[in-house]
Amino acid sequence: MKIVGITGTIGAGKGTIVDYLVKEKGFMHYSVRSYLIEEIKKRGLPVNRDSMTKVANDLRAKHSPSYIIEQLYNTSINRGGNAIIESIRTPGEVEFLKRQGNFYLIAVDADSKIRYKRISKRASSTDGISYDVFLANEKRELSTTDPNKQNLSSCINMADIVFNNNGSMDELNFQLESQLQVI
Repeated sequence: MKIVGITGTIGAGKGTIVDYLVKEKGFMHYSVRSYLIEEIKKRGLPVNRDSMTKVANDLRAKHSPSYIIEQLYNTSINRGGNAIIESIRTPGEVEFLKRQGNFYLIAVDADSKIRYKRISKRASSTDGISYDVFLANEKRELSTTDPNKQNLSSCINMADIVFNNNGSMDELNFQLESQLQVI
């Protein structure tokens, strides 16, 4: 069993990589976003990026910096098969998964204006924001000294493979296929 984690900036292409690994390589997908949406609904909060951040940080503070990923990892172990866990956001999550063995972390990034256009097009419940709010959200998630909060910069630095996704989906899929030998 292989476990692949996906980290990266907002709108960089994490979902595109997940789709490729699910459709082309038969990986099972485990989503932090889906996990958090369930928890947000249980708490009666609005489903938006602020609620996701608040609930994720709360769960990590109450349990451990890797709590959410541990839950998804345990589900993947029970189901078996190769798994992709999206979206790794704290160094504690990376460290937990690396300790499990047979784990690879993929990171993806792209220019902020390209990423903003992408999230505007996908129009999920958390994406209807201005460019300034987009940049502020990203700044909040990029770096912190609190182990229970998002630190995407550190996660990206811990990745086994880093993709620059300023091009098309086909270009990203080509990059991914050429790097799959590592996985």
